[in-house]
Amino acid sequence: YICPHPQNIILMLNLRNIRTDDLIAEVKRRLVCASKPNKNLILVGGPGSGKGTQAALLRDEYCLCHLSTGDILRAEVARGSDLGKKAKGFMEKGQLVPDEVVIDLVGSAMQAPECEKGFILDGFPRNFSQAEKLNTMLEEKKAKLDKVVYFKAPDEVLEERVTGRRVHPKSGRTYHMKFLPPKVPNMDDITGEPLEHRKDDSVEVFRKRMEVFHNTNQPLLKFYSGQNKLASIDASKGIKEVWGSVQSMIQHRIFTIFRT
Repeated sequence: YICPHPQNIILMLNLRNIRTDDLIAEVKRRLVCASKPNKNLILVGGPGSGKGTQAALLRDEYCLCHLSTGDILRAEVARGSDLGKKAKGFMEKGQLVPDEVVIDLVGSAMQAPECEKGFILDGFPRNFSQAEKLNTMLEEKKAKLDKVVYFKAPDEVLEERVTGRRVHPKSGRTYHMKFLPPKVPNMDDITGEPLEHRKDDSVEVFRKRMEVFHNTNQPLLKFYSGQNKLASIDASKGIKEVWGSVQSMIQHRIFTIFRT
């Protein structure tokens, strides 16, 4: 008799508390996932490019795990793991977490069962140095990067999307003054409370973020273009149109290579 690992015992006990219908639904989902192609993707795009929305659609449609370095950092710090403690030490000093620690965190997250069919890296790597380190880590894991998808849109389009956002602070409900306006200007539809224009969504902050994005993005795009990994998608279109382009890229391998 082999004693189960303590973590597996906890998992089995947790499964007993899940409704049978939910378990069956998850088994069916995994059977469907088994027929999906394995894909490892990186999404690149400026603020307001919609890559986060498309990442969620990709995750659900192709059974991939969506890895955001910000979410990973917060989760590992909260969990108190060795890597989380290491990252916390830098964060508490107001310092950037070194690339090596971030790469280790990403590599650890890739081992999760939900990443069996592949991963979507959202917003990472952000520069040439991080891209090189990520390549080395993937080679060590014998993992293959399939494509880097660049959600390309003019700055003025992204600026309109970002600066028009309004948020209800208590609920997190999000509106847009042009594309999804509240029934009463600057008031939440449900509570009637004032909406907030976040500092991060101001014109000044957006333009500074775009300046940084362009400066670091060009070397990154050249790096992946040189590896014939880069695909460009017109992100100025609506969500459904962009999603159609993303699906065509994955299903039919139709790539528009972005020439820097």
